[in-house]
Amino acid sequence: MLLKEAVDALLPGTAPGPGTYVDATFGRGGHSRAILERLSEAGRLIAFDKDAEAVAEAARIEDARFSIRHQSFDHLGELPPRSVAGVLMDLGVSSPQIDNPVRGFSFRFDGPLDMRMDTTRGQSVAEWLATAEIQQMAEVIRDYGEERFAVQIAKAIAARRQERGPISTTAELAELVAGTVKTREPGQNPATRTFQALRIFINAELEELQQALEASLSVLQPQGRLAVISFHSLEDRIVKQFIARHSREVYDRRAPFAAPRAMKLRAIARIKPAQAEVDANPRARSAILRVAERTGEA
Repeated sequence: MLLKEAVDALLPGTAPGPGTYVDATFGRGGHSRAILERLSEAGRLIAFDKDAEAVAEAARIEDARFSIRHQSFDHLGELPPRSVAGVLMDLGVSSPQIDNPVRGFSFRFDGPLDMRMDTTRGQSVAEWLATAEIQQMAEVIRDYGEERFAVQIAKAIAARRQERGPISTTAELAELVAGTVKTREPGQNPATRTFQALRIFINAELEELQQALEASLSVLQPQGRLAVISFHSLEDRIVKQFIARHSREVYDRRAPFAAPRAMKLRAIARIKPAQAEVDANPRARSAILRVAERTGEA
């Protein structure tokens, strides 16, 4: 999604890019392949992804300029300071992850209630729901899904767990939520917010995003570009506030005559998909691309 817009934002010149670039969320490699087409022979692309299936897909790219790390993008700060000309982050879950019932990301298919992006470590959603307290579940569903029926859903999960055992499949969870949430926006499945919340929580998505954004300030060169595609308000709010916070001079009230701390970013653009892309791929309708440029300040 926003493929051309994101790559154009990352490499704004017409000449091939000679620097090092980062695709912080490889997915299935659409952005990486497009970036490689725009790089010079001296260019380099480093990708990150914590999904083993994504890393396996990356192995199909036979290009000496490309490498991938089986890590979350919160490891971005391990790259040398000021060594990167551009960082692209395409947030959230990928279409292949959603469309694979075994991964458990979607209520459209029945499958194990997993939702881990890295299936080699951590708890699945089913494992967490089997022991979580009502208050814990309610807080996660409310805070990460902005679900106003979070308490009722948490109580229903706990009651189901006591009566019939833990929930283990996506269909079971979707059915339970549908029976608990009595009203919902037209065209939206009642389980949408709950599934979003549990996925974000179990993968620590917002915490990793905050760490990766902060790390980008360290690794980006002056005039290096940061391009972030988000898909829901929680992600976009973090990105928007991060860019805004670092795009202004900061004065120390305790030292009113001291020089302000210089801004580290310059906001460039906020881009939404064209209607043609939304028509071709309805999942693109909520996408927002925010672009900023690293200043020369420390």
